[in-house]
Amino acid sequence: MPNGDNWQGDVLRELRGGTPQQPVPEQPRQEAAAPGQQAGPAQGPAYGPPRQQPYTDAPAHHRQQPHAGQQRQTGATRRATPESRPVLDKRLASAELKPRRGETFAARALRAVRHTVSSSAAREVAGAAATAEVLQQAVTTGRQIAVTSIRGGCGKTTVTALLGAAYAHYRQDPVLVVEADPALGSLPLRLGAESLRWTTGDLAALVEPQMSLLDVTGYLVRLPGNAWLLPGSQGQVGAMLDTKAYERVMVSLRRYFGVTVVDCETLPAEVARTALSAAQARVLTAPATLEGIASTRAVLEWMRNLPRHVLASTVVVLTEVAPHPGLDLGRATGELAVAGVTVAVLPYDRHLAAGGTIRTELLARATRDAVPRLAAEVFQLAQKQR
Repeated sequence: MPNGDNWQGDVLRELRGGTPQQPVPEQPRQEAAAPGQQAGPAQGPAYGPPRQQPYTDAPAHHRQQPHAGQQRQTGATRRATPESRPVLDKRLASAELKPRRGETFAARALRAVRHTVSSSAAREVAGAAATAEVLQQAVTTGRQIAVTSIRGGCGKTTVTALLGAAYAHYRQDPVLVVEADPALGSLPLRLGAESLRWTTGDLAALVEPQMSLLDVTGYLVRLPGNAWLLPGSQGQVGAMLDTKAYERVMVSLRRYFGVTVVDCETLPAEVARTALSAAQARVLTAPATLEGIASTRAVLEWMRNLPRHVLASTVVVLTEVAPHPGLDLGRATGELAVAGVTVAVLPYDRHLAAGGTIRTELLARATRDAVPRLAAEVFQLAQKQR
């Protein structure tokens, strides 16, 4: 997750005639260990000093003893602690090139010149402040946001990771990102996790009402900032997640986290339908292509058969999968908005297109502007629901 200024700090500095802040060097962190396991190196890249965790009632070295749920008796068997598995094989990781910035040097230089002579600086600063105010609103109960798509390759997991990063940056309460798509999902890689142990299915058999936040986070992957990841699998082919396990986990964890973002299976999978119905807000991703627009309209027609509030609290995100989509996005957005949903556009970004770990300081300026606005729109819809 980003450090203090990654999302809007560069915007404000450029408007004042300064230069973007250089990325903060990675800081060594200790991740929360699984109960009964010694804390080890942090998962994923650090974007700056970890944010204070207001709900943590004891330091790591004063952790409670392993909860009985770790290996509690279930019928005639005990649930053993699974082995930790790496997210990416080291030999594969060595093939990755240096991460690219989301936009070229020429584009960044041109934007800096335009901001120097622009008269809209005050409006942009006010807009950034208004967005931050929305994202920092308190919640009475945890807000759950389900992200799904009409097919693979639509940017569903990328949008989930970006939303999780935005909420973790702006909010003070703990944020959870859940992978409810166990079929070789890429969410842990996008979020920078290095190894996985416990999964959604595991936690469904372990979570108990008397658990504290420290008990629960012992089964999760620590992310930069005050955020956590619950993987859907350990990267194994054929992993399954049933609706009862998903419902048990989501109901149990809601009281621990202010915002939960769920990376669902593609529609019309059973868990995805369950997540859409149970969440307070929904995000439907689709490619910004003619085919994507047509398919999205069909899905929105199908969603009319769901309870009325489902469409009203849905945001369609059109993801630009190429620099020039060859589509009138203004007209396409208007056509989809007729169905009663909010429509947003995630612009093409070279860094996101590379498909590796997302580093927010390398995102294009247009992306860093679009993501907080999207997160605020989704959060406002979630706040309106019970």
